[in-house]
Amino acid sequence: MRIQAFDFSVDLLQALLWQYNDADNLRGLLERKQAWYSQNHTAFWENWIRDVFDLRTANDFGLSVWSAILGVPLAVTVDPTKPGTPVFGFDVSNRNFGRGSFGCKSSSTVGLTVEQKRTVLRLRYFQLVSRGTIPEINQFMKMLLGDQGQVYVLDPNDMTYVVYVFTFQPNPGLTFVLDTYDLLPRPAGVGVRRIVVTRPSFGLGEYNKDFEHGTFAE
Repeated sequence: MRIQAFDFSVDLLQALLWQYNDADNLRGLLERKQAWYSQNHTAFWENWIRDVFDLRTANDFGLSVWSAILGVPLAVTVDPTKPGTPVFGFDVSNRNFGRGSFGCKSSSTVGLTVEQKRTVLRLRYFQLVSRGTIPEINQFMKMLLGDQGQVYVLDPNDMTYVVYVFTFQPNPGLTFVLDTYDLLPRPAGVGVRRIVVTRPSFGLGEYNKDFEHGTFAE
């Protein structure tokens, strides 16, 4: 998402006709108003770009605006636990507390953090404006997650799915977003898979020494 540079300056003294240049009172009023505009008008638009327009820095209000524009909910509804699912608690023999995790009797809503919301909306925005080519997706993922590590996309060239390769372990917040929202960009009609590769794999490395010092990778 590229944002062009804007010039928010306003020159009110342009409204002063040359024949009134010596009108000290009028000129003083305009200069004071100019000082107010220079501070408040510019600050307003700079804050608006930071808090609303720019998805990289938008606050909760700005993100709610973008949520309405892009049609993406920023809260996740969790359905109640299905009957018969093992959950944490005492079963018949009190063995291993039901052998499951915590259950939920009714549906609930899970809110996202600000960073999660930004990730969701940036993914959705790119999904709408991109052509879905592999080079384009790789460039976007570098902008989106480059500060966490390398993410790149592989195309098996059979129009079945593309593979997202994460060279780092995604944090729980990012994992939740990727598991919940189907927003990873890819060509229309093509599926998506994710793999995490955090260790060197067998292959020809620098100087062909020990084949990159790793085992086979899938």
